[in-house]
Amino acid sequence: MAHSNLKDQITADSGQVSLEIVVTLLGGVLLVASLAARYLFAAATGEPSGTVGIHPDFAEPHVVRNFYSDSLAFLAAALLGAPIVANAWKDLRTGHTHMTELVALAFLAAFAMGEYLTAGAIAFFMILAELIESRTALGARAAIESLIRVTPTRAFKVGPEGEQEIEAKDLRAGDVVRVRPGDNIPGDGVVLSGFSTVNQATITGESIPVDKSQGAEVFGGTINLTGTLEVKITKAGEDTTLGQVQQLILQAERTRTPIARLMDRYARWYTPTVLMLAGIVLFFTKDLNRAISMLVIATPCALILAVPTAMVAALSAAARLGILIKKASDLEVARNLTAIVFDKTGTLTTGTLSVTKLRPAPGVDAAELLAAAAIAEQHSKHPVAKAVLEVAQRARIPIREPERFEEVSGRGVLAVLDGEDLCVGRATWLAERGLDLGEAPGAEAEGLSLLHVSRGSRVLGWIGMEDKTRASAAPALDELRALGVPQLVMVTGDRVSVARRVAAEMHCTDLKAEVLPGEKLDIVEGIKKRGHLVAVVGDGVNDAPALAAGHISIAMGAAGSDVAIHSASIALMNENLNRIPFLIRLSKRATTVVRQNLIFGGLFIVSLLAVSAAGGLPPALAALLHAGAEAIVIFNSARLVREGEDLDGPGEAPQTEPAHAHAAHAA
Repeated sequence: MAHSNLKDQITADSGQVSLEIVVTLLGGVLLVASLAARYLFAAATGEPSGTVGIHPDFAEPHVVRNFYSDSLAFLAAALLGAPIVANAWKDLRTGHTHMTELVALAFLAAFAMGEYLTAGAIAFFMILAELIESRTALGARAAIESLIRVTPTRAFKVGPEGEQEIEAKDLRAGDVVRVRPGDNIPGDGVVLSGFSTVNQATITGESIPVDKSQGAEVFGGTINLTGTLEVKITKAGEDTTLGQVQQLILQAERTRTPIARLMDRYARWYTPTVLMLAGIVLFFTKDLNRAISMLVIATPCALILAVPTAMVAALSAAARLGILIKKASDLEVARNLTAIVFDKTGTLTTGTLSVTKLRPAPGVDAAELLAAAAIAEQHSKHPVAKAVLEVAQRARIPIREPERFEEVSGRGVLAVLDGEDLCVGRATWLAERGLDLGEAPGAEAEGLSLLHVSRGSRVLGWIGMEDKTRASAAPALDELRALGVPQLVMVTGDRVSVARRVAAEMHCTDLKAEVLPGEKLDIVEGIKKRGHLVAVVGDGVNDAPALAAGHISIAMGAAGSDVAIHSASIALMNENLNRIPFLIRLSKRATTVVRQNLIFGGLFIVSLLAVSAAGGLPPALAALLHAGAEAIVIFNSARLVREGEDLDGPGEAPQTEPAHAHAAHAA
């Protein structure tokens, strides 16, 4: 199971860190004991406390006392340094150069000189720096750990024999479970009965609970707050939305950014250059301590951690708000976007259509017009069909079963009733079939989506519908413009009048109306050819070709939709458009932090290399400063984890049935 593997991995990482902490503490105690013995015995005998190494003459009392001190230091150095040397040897054998080689050389040089206290101090501070890195990395994965904590382990299955408690991992699609207040919902499913409020923050990033009743979709790992629900499981274990979210976060952490790949390209030259500089200093000064200090300072921990720590922290901040970024490189690219293409229906608008006007042809009754449209649309899953059927049911119009049904992509639906064709869809489609639509609708239809209806060779009239814009859409687009995105383009299969109304509300810079699904791809390619870096925002279903064409693809309302989660490079688990400008701000902020880390790390190494070469930095102090520099980089990156805390407020709740609208019925 996905969540089991993830839990095992995090547990293993934590266990390894705990073992390193124990070893480091033991080695540190031995170092302190060695240092205390040296100074105490020196004070007692009046000898200088700075004596280092094992004196060849063991007859003198103060030398014997130094022998005990150095024996403790020897044990500490061996305990702390062995893992460093072993890792360096392993890297060399496998052909992978890493920072451990420079540290291992510095440790071995000090150890060979008999400077056991210095060797132990170098190893201690280097391991301490590594532990800070490991603990911070685990902390930055708080989004993943929070998902582990909410991963359901138990479920109450309801069957003929009554209710029984089972392991959540044993659930299968089709099982019915009872979820009481305070329980985690054990899998994705549909509510069969009951009413409750559910906290979906772990999936959508929205802190406002959502009401759930019969027919509503629920997600595994979300928390049932108020009432009791009976849920029919549709997905369990690794197939749930929660399982997919966990894997996507881990996948993003394993990817590398262009900056990181650029650093890797020059890394193979770094170690030989540092060794050459240390060798030159040793040749001219004959002072091995200077060379050791140079090797310790030159270990590029701060530079190596500059990029990944910032990216992991940024990815965690995004995941907390329901933004799943599959590749860290996509986060880096987002700051440079110059054009964003939005699908209209279900993205800028709610995707929930409502019938606002009926216009029968002369001699046709409104009930006849609505009945014909409802009969043709009853087997369609399109939001348009849902709106028509709702009105027909409220009007108590009888809906007969057609003899045949066909959905014509991008045009409308065709049904056969009593041997006559019922056509509902675009005006152009009906015209292609040889039907006379008479005068085109005038100002009365301005801003409405129109469905033209015909039966046989007679046009029955048209039905006007309206799709309301999202409350968060216009402010989000204004914010994008303020962030420096010059091109905000809306594309839709709807009529020009409808597109103009929505585009005006959204303050879009351009719009493309009456576009077939395949034509959206050409529009995106055309914008790219003009030199723009393009992001495409859609619902991830009918927009898949256009999404694939963008430099970045963003799927809206991806919770519960496998297609949306996997078809885009970035998935928004909720439908609040303010996540898109936040994504760009996060990208810019993360890039700034990476640059700060790189500049600090570079200046630290260059300046202290010069100090070490001049003999002004003892090896032990160099190791301490090295650990401090690494901690500064890590904590600077960790600030990104709190980005977006101001967006945790109310947003638009996901719809029970996401409206994957397309242009089939837009006229």
